[in-house]
Amino acid sequence: MSLILENIDRVVGGETHIADMNLSLEPGSFNVLLGRTLAGKTTLMRLMAGLDTPTRGRVLMDGEDVTGRSVRHRNVSMVYQQFINYPSLTVYDNIASPLKLAKVGRAEIDRRVRHIAEMLHIEHLLDRQPLELSGGQQQRTAMGRALVKDADVVLFDEPLVNLDYKLREEFREELRAVFSERNCIAVYATTEPAEALALGGNTAVLHEGRLLQYGPTEEVYHRPRDILSAEMFSEPPINIIDGVIEGASVSFADGHRLPAAASFGGLAAGAYRFGVRASHLSLERVSEHDVAMEMIVDLAEISGSETFLHVRNDHLSMTAHLTGVHHFEVDDPVTLYFSAQRAYAFDSQGAVRHIPAHLGGV
Repeated sequence: MSLILENIDRVVGGETHIADMNLSLEPGSFNVLLGRTLAGKTTLMRLMAGLDTPTRGRVLMDGEDVTGRSVRHRNVSMVYQQFINYPSLTVYDNIASPLKLAKVGRAEIDRRVRHIAEMLHIEHLLDRQPLELSGGQQQRTAMGRALVKDADVVLFDEPLVNLDYKLREEFREELRAVFSERNCIAVYATTEPAEALALGGNTAVLHEGRLLQYGPTEEVYHRPRDILSAEMFSEPPINIIDGVIEGASVSFADGHRLPAAASFGGLAAGAYRFGVRASHLSLERVSEHDVAMEMIVDLAEISGSETFLHVRNDHLSMTAHLTGVHHFEVDDPVTLYFSAQRAYAFDSQGAVRHIPAHLGGV
């Protein structure tokens, strides 16, 4: 079953929540909606589910126009951020509840509940009630209820946001395994680029209710269509350095110059905005062609075995994502290096004009 959103607008109280949305999801696909808070992810899911009706446009399921059809008449399941379970029912009965409403036979209910519980590793908890469970077990129960009805479309609205890091990693692996066995369309909303990359499948990058880009997740990450898509799909956001290509050389904002042909061959003369991912900045020079930038430390955030170094100079501010623990004090001087061969180039309108050669170029 396919799901198509065709020229969708959603306007509430004069405020546009979704604008000119065109998105086609294929049968059996796993799709990530990636965007910051208020990007339109939840609104889009509610339109897919039939909880809301678009102001303009159509929703098509398997070629049939279901725009005005309510959620009760669509074969759709949804999992929310909060653990929504019936507190007075056991785990078994929570998972079984949509099947009982659909008047499925008792034997079939039992088979499907136990199968889903085993897939989610909660088969030993079926006789317990939600208040006896941990947060991760409660979310598994809610997911089991969404999955058991064998819906055509399953929607996950940031379902792991309230869980700790280790549990989130476990859930991602389980989700991939669960959906490898199903032919439904899965849609998963997140604010985190790393989570989108971990889940794979396809990613739709959203910003202020508009679709910036959609395609295979790694393709969207490595080949952003424009500077906004690159910023949305980077955490920390991609660093932007202004520069100019003149003749045979490129000069960056701090005055550093390089031969243009070596890194940006084919680009016409003019002003550009060069994008450098935080993970491509380092404290050591790797190549003679690396750009050296003299910076001042604003903040060094140590997170486990990684350091996020926030720096600035008279021309720009940047963030470096460094492997290992690095101790810096505020206002310490530091030299950062990046390879121009790994930089993106965007024109003055924000459109991508150069993709690093190791990713296939433009």
